[in-house]
Amino acid sequence: MTFKQKNNHDSFTQHYMQHLDGTYDCVDRIVVNAYFILGQTGGGFRTWWRRLTGGDEHLDNTHLMRFAARFSRRIHASAKKNNIPLIHCKPNERKHEIAQQYVPKDPLFKGVFCILVNRAPASVMEVKRFDNGNIDIRKKHPYPYVNHYSFHIMDPDWGHVTIRLCPHPPFNAQIILNGHEYVARQATKMGIDFVKEDNCFTQISDAAGLARIADTMRAESSVGRMVQVCRRWIYSACLCFALTRDEQIKSDFGYFFSVYQAEYSRNLIFTRGRTMDQLFDSIIDRTRAALNLKTIKTIFGYKKRPFYKGRPGKRPRIEVVVERPVYDLTIFKIHFGKLTVKIYSKGERVLRIEAIAHNTKALRCRRKIDKFAEITDALKAIVQRFVGVLNCIDACFIDDQTLDTWPLASKLGAARVAGIDVNKARIRTVMQAVMALSLKPNGFSASQLAEKVRQIMGDLDIAYQTRQASYDLRKFRAKALVQKIKNSRRYEVTEKGLRQIIAFLVLREKVLIPLLAAGGKRKTGPKPKNRSQIDIHYDNIQIEMQYVFDELKLAA
Repeated sequence: MTFKQKNNHDSFTQHYMQHLDGTYDCVDRIVVNAYFILGQTGGGFRTWWRRLTGGDEHLDNTHLMRFAARFSRRIHASAKKNNIPLIHCKPNERKHEIAQQYVPKDPLFKGVFCILVNRAPASVMEVKRFDNGNIDIRKKHPYPYVNHYSFHIMDPDWGHVTIRLCPHPPFNAQIILNGHEYVARQATKMGIDFVKEDNCFTQISDAAGLARIADTMRAESSVGRMVQVCRRWIYSACLCFALTRDEQIKSDFGYFFSVYQAEYSRNLIFTRGRTMDQLFDSIIDRTRAALNLKTIKTIFGYKKRPFYKGRPGKRPRIEVVVERPVYDLTIFKIHFGKLTVKIYSKGERVLRIEAIAHNTKALRCRRKIDKFAEITDALKAIVQRFVGVLNCIDACFIDDQTLDTWPLASKLGAARVAGIDVNKARIRTVMQAVMALSLKPNGFSASQLAEKVRQIMGDLDIAYQTRQASYDLRKFRAKALVQKIKNSRRYEVTEKGLRQIIAFLVLREKVLIPLLAAGGKRKTGPKPKNRSQIDIHYDNIQIEMQYVFDELKLAA
């Protein structure tokens, strides 16, 4: 399989293109909130109840609880009648893995194939009646733990769809969709051959065709398809156990939809899994310190990845799980509140770069489902920025005269600003903090920079406050290392500035300090038997530096 596309590649992907069979972008997991607008407030809930029952006589907690009891009776009877597994899950059980055991083998199957029940907090209405006849309706706080029913459905267009519904009024629900499942189903309909391992494509016969299908997930037209699949199942397969069709029409009950969570990924398909391991390990080694990552999670399995050439039908099915991984799984993950960016290996030879919005509110755009295209565009921008930062760290350089001009004073607008003295520990710490904050999607403030500097120094009580951070940022802006985001008080690192900062710190920490520590003297004694490649390079540099010192008469 070869589907390299020379255009529209980011610099990071282009840098490793010679090792790739191809790339593709895809929307992954989508979580849609389904809610009844009238049921979210006390007054609206009372209006809906009057439509349903004709008055307020039976509006109390007892009658509200009866909805959940009726739902339970109906769902158990229906599951028994239609031979659908209904399983009560224990706490902390992975429900999706349980449902995978019951996925129908018939490719033409359509409908509910499994129902799982678990307890979780939910928004439940509470009714209080007063002696004067007044009624107070509001949500219980804290949210009580109640049963939730997860309907696992096989859809002809979207594959495995999950609808999680609370049986208590106002019957809030969540619909979980998978973009890879949708792309796989549509590719099959178009006659595109592919090999799909777990949740990624490893071989594709028509790359351009699959790319077009994947791009439709980000188009505005995708909203109609998402709403269609949500409405197709939530009323007929789920809500019908709480409200009959006549009750839905009588009370004018209807769901509105908003995007709660979304994931967007860029997938790099390597020619060989071993090559992917080597490149990924080197990327992590060069970037984890620069980005101030405290932990890198690795799930260990078999280290050696096989290379299967020309035998796609003989490939083993790759499953990486926590308990028994087939290959090593290294997860490079960075959190920014409700946003996460990560890069990790997926299957045998796919490297995935992923942006996750755990709550789309953090993207600062509206969450209604008709804004789905804006949400995916925002996630794509985060992925682009992430790979841009990785590329700056991985292939950085310093222009001529950079070190000479940094300490010199310069101007920011009409004001004269002091230079950057890299010999001061404070400035170097600010550089490290700027690198760590360079991935922040919406930039960073002076107070966040001050907090990051204190964290790096390991002393939260030092006297480096927002005032000092603002002063240092002015110096960085004067040297075009940092720029201010328009119409805000937040800052972002320029691409050139990021390259210069990283190059200086990497050279200082990884080259100059080790060489100066050696003092220009070659190490004596036997060499270790198991030396890493970086140790060999350092040893060669020390040998050459010894000759230089001898020539300059600097060696003892």
